[in-house]
Amino acid sequence: MKLSVIIPAHNEADHLTSCLDSFVNQSTPPDELIVVDDNSSDNTFKIASQFAQKNTWIQVLQRKSSEGHIPGKKVVDTFNFGLDHASEFDLIGKFDADIILPPNYFELMLNHFQNNHKLGMCSGLLYVEKNASWIYENISNKDHIRGPIKLYHKACFEKIGGLRPGVGWDTVDELLAQYHGFDTWTIPSLKVKHLRPTGHGYTVKKWQNKGEALYKMRYGIVLAKLTALKMAWQAQNPVLYLQIVLGFVGAIFRKPQRFVSPEEGSFIRKLRWKGIRAKL
Repeated sequence: MKLSVIIPAHNEADHLTSCLDSFVNQSTPPDELIVVDDNSSDNTFKIASQFAQKNTWIQVLQRKSSEGHIPGKKVVDTFNFGLDHASEFDLIGKFDADIILPPNYFELMLNHFQNNHKLGMCSGLLYVEKNASWIYENISNKDHIRGPIKLYHKACFEKIGGLRPGVGWDTVDELLAQYHGFDTWTIPSLKVKHLRPTGHGYTVKKWQNKGEALYKMRYGIVLAKLTALKMAWQAQNPVLYLQIVLGFVGAIFRKPQRFVSPEEGSFIRKLRWKGIRAKL
């Protein structure tokens, strides 16, 4: 199976060397790794280019975009820029530049995809450093495939229509994969180090965008409130509940374009409610 990985990178000089070292040292490295430097003002491009000079399967691109930060959309647009330059693949990965993979990451990924023809998405789990120890980054259930380490089968990627350009892209893709009958799977033994914890530098607007994303996924108001409550509890910040709900309510009035069709939304709501009832 041909494996292509794309890393969107913006000012990642502090972490990129460690990240790319973990790719180079894989027991089964990707057939192709594309690092897309998006308007970096640090040494991101230089560091990536040094790796590309030593490893012919690494390619470095530069993308010019707006200076403003557009949560979700910008990273997806940068990924798509890299996708336009990708070779033929059977598996496509979207990875972040602030992670360190265990050396057998892609070897186990390939085994899982080869052994399960219904597998659409797969990943390991993210861990963050706390008090000199690496602990699970507890902002989602362990069966959720996190945005920094997404690996898709081509058939699944095409069926879900690629990535949605906005906050919530890394949730709706997994839900749509299940809607189309694909399995999604996380491998607990694959512990990926996340060098910059999720939520670092988040603004009020970013959390409200998460509420808007729930609207775009056609969550109902009750389901959105329960989801907001869970996010606030996991982040240990009760104020986030209000920010997420405000983002959802604001979207009701603004009516931004939805991520999913009414039929897909109905499936998503039923799936989410089934998960909630299973925990009661």
